[in-house]
Order: sequence, then structure tokens, then C-alpha cells
Amino acid sequence: MTLDDPEVVRREYATEDGLLARRAAYEHATGPDVLEMLFDAIAEAAPRTYLEVGCGPGELAARVSEELAADVVAIDIAPRMVELARARGVNARLGDVQELPFEDGTFDCAVAAWMLFHVPDVPRALSQLARVLRPGGRLVAVTNDDDHLKELRELLGLPARRASTFDGGNAEELLRPHFAHVETRPARGRVTFPDREAVLAYVCASAAMLEDRTDVPAFDGPFIATRCPVIFVATR
Repeated sequence: MTLDDPEVVRREYATEDGLLARRAAYEHATGPDVLEMLFDAIAEAAPRTYLEVGCGPGELAARVSEELAADVVAIDIAPRMVELARARGVNARLGDVQELPFEDGTFDCAVAAWMLFHVPDVPRALSQLARVLRPGGRLVAVTNDDDHLKELRELLGLPARRASTFDGGNAEELLRPHFAHVETRPARGRVTFPDREAVLAYVCASAAMLEDRTDVPAFDGPFIATRCPVIFVATR
């Protein structure tokens, strides 16, 4: 399994269960608040028009609409995610970032948060995102570095994480052909899993990332792992 396998993506996002289980682990995270950093990067652009690709349940899109008074459009390839986003009042629709159904220069700001590594053709997706942004428009893309949760992989007996199609190591190189300026904002910290049951819940919800591993060894006390999200702010 790979993160950019369309069948894997469809299965993992057919319901919100796996996504919510993965998010729950970060309730015990320390370090910079990456979600607030992401929102700040959007707010800096003061967008009147905003596109979010891979919107998931729509929390961020709804916040941008409410707090920044932007005209928000959100897309996702998963029908259930679109349904959840619409329930929050978001103008959400089914769509593929590799073929955006919008005219050139439509948006002031676009966001792709933890989703480009799920896309089979990342250069095509970035070309589409650049196309629908106005001159001077901003893309905010979030991904993880290669050593994200490296201690968890070691606990499970897995080799070092393979580079994904869009990660902290290759994202800038992928963005530069499409954007005039790229800024990197790392947000490293730690995640504390209170016990083995918490680790097991995360592992079972992360089949593609952790190679379908579900056998978590016993350990004493809480388990701490490094988290390595990176925000890329790219200006057209």
C-alpha cells in the first residue's frame, strides 16, 4: 500500500472513523500549534476568495468563512467528507485537485493540508492550484517530514519512513516550478500516547502509513514520539 494509491485513499476516507482516530493522538501533542499556524498563514493573505482541496470534514473551511468572511469553496474526492463539510455550512463539492473545475485566477488563497501526499500526480495538482490562483495569490500546503513519528516506526519494527510524493524533504523542489516564492515554516514537537491502547488505536487507523501493522509490543508508561509537520507558503 502507498499513500497515493487511489483505492487506499477511497477506503481510508469512506468514513470519518480513521481520520478522527488519528487526530485524537494529537490532543496530547506539545510544541507549536500547527493548526493555528495554518490559520495564521491563511489570514495573512486576507483572502476574499478561498479554495480548500482535500477539505475533510470541513472545520478549517468553516472557520475561514466565519472568521475571515471569505467566499469559501471546498473540494474532496470522498463523498463522506463532502457530506460532513456541507453539514457545517461549507460550499463543498466532489472534486479532484488534479483537474480543478475553476477558471484561471479565481482564488486569492488555496489550502492543501496533509493531502498532497495522497495525490498520484503531484506536479499536475500543483500546476492546477497555481492556475486557479490570481497573480500574487497564496498556496498554503501542509505535510510531514520524513522522520515524523519515527519512534513509533521503531516500536513497530518498521524501517525508516520512505519519502512520500509530497513531504518536508521534496515539497519545496516540487513547488518552485509553479510559484515565485516558497517559505518553509516547520512546527516540530512531540506526541505523547498515554498507553498501549492509545498507540494501538492510532496504528489501526494508519494502515497506509504504517504498512498495515497492528501488532504493538507491550511497553510501560506513556510513549513519546516526534511530530514533524511543515507548512509551506507558496506565492504565485
